[in-house]
Amino acid sequence: MRYESVNSKSAISIPTTADMRRVWRANHCVQDSTAGLYLAWVTRFRAYCAQRGLDERVELTLRGTRRFIAWYGRQRELDADRLSGARSALYALTRVYMVMKIPLPNWQPAANVRPPSSAVLRDYSDHLAHQRGNPEVTVRKRLDQVSKVLEFLARQGKTWRTMSLRDIDEFLIEFAQRYARSTTADIAGGIRSFARFLLATGRISVDLAEAVISPVQPRYDRPRRALPWEDVQHLLRAIDRSSARGLRDHALLLMMSTYGFGAGEVIRLQLEDINWEANTLKVVRPKTGVSFTLPLLPAVAKVLARYLLHGRPSYASTRHLFVQMKMPYGPLTASSAVRHVLVKHAHAAGIDAEFLGSHALRYSNAARHLDVGTRPRVLSDLLGHRDSESVSAYVRIATESLREVSLPVPT
Repeated sequence: MRYESVNSKSAISIPTTADMRRVWRANHCVQDSTAGLYLAWVTRFRAYCAQRGLDERVELTLRGTRRFIAWYGRQRELDADRLSGARSALYALTRVYMVMKIPLPNWQPAANVRPPSSAVLRDYSDHLAHQRGNPEVTVRKRLDQVSKVLEFLARQGKTWRTMSLRDIDEFLIEFAQRYARSTTADIAGGIRSFARFLLATGRISVDLAEAVISPVQPRYDRPRRALPWEDVQHLLRAIDRSSARGLRDHALLLMMSTYGFGAGEVIRLQLEDINWEANTLKVVRPKTGVSFTLPLLPAVAKVLARYLLHGRPSYASTRHLFVQMKMPYGPLTASSAVRHVLVKHAHAAGIDAEFLGSHALRYSNAARHLDVGTRPRVLSDLLGHRDSESVSAYVRIATESLREVSLPVPT
């Protein structure tokens, strides 16, 4: 590995052109043509630093990049807002520094996450994280929900100490006038969680949780929507696998449709979960925490191997199997990322479905199993349900099976 010096006054090591090309090529996310543009911007940036006697490493922050872009725009009489390529290039340069283990300041200051505003919320946050084992995103959501309730109570001149069931009902009625039924039901679940915490910690003596009423979706009010199996096959065939992103998306959606994974399962998969010698795949169900092993089917193994060799960035900052295709190549952190992938490729394939949530392929997999005669007990185990009765949620989407018992079409 070769290095260059920032200037004659210091012995600071910086990546060479060869280093940059090597790292970018290994990460599969910077095309050679783009690398040429990036290198041109890096050259301009280094000339700017040398002219002004600046330390390149210190300037490699979002704020420093903005200063450089503003300076360059003034020098060339260009609109700084149209020089976004410079920011992308210098951010790509920071990744090279990271790979070479050369320390840099943070690209931008860490976001200030406000701590819970009161002692009870701090204790509730700790309860959710350490007693209940909820992830950070769930903790933040619950705290936000409870904060809305406390604000409502404050307008009534009350606190959680004097909160009554009538107060909760009034809050939910008001909330339901502005939000969807599912959103109202979710915040009602947050209120029940908070009420149970208050009771368990002796802060209140009345169990309010069991009496909190939220909107109910009748079990068979609306079928859960699955894609026809022909559409699933068409979706997978239509994905452009000529890019690293396409290889990742194809592998991700193939695994979801083959094994019936939900978004929470597929984004948690780690490289260590694949046993190539035994041809197995270890999976942890996020809701139950149950770990089990599935066979790594040859077709899936082939697609995964191609993604890992030619798609997944070599210098990803995580051991997660599926990562973001932008620096610093971290894990996919939410189901919304999976939904975005699914919707993008479904639309590109010309698939027009009313429901394209992150669980659409899970539903499709379940429906396909029922269509080919898989027993509910076996399907329940495959999907990770504790109760085989849960499979009944998927019975109504097995369209081929339902044809046998369908009613005459009204005329």
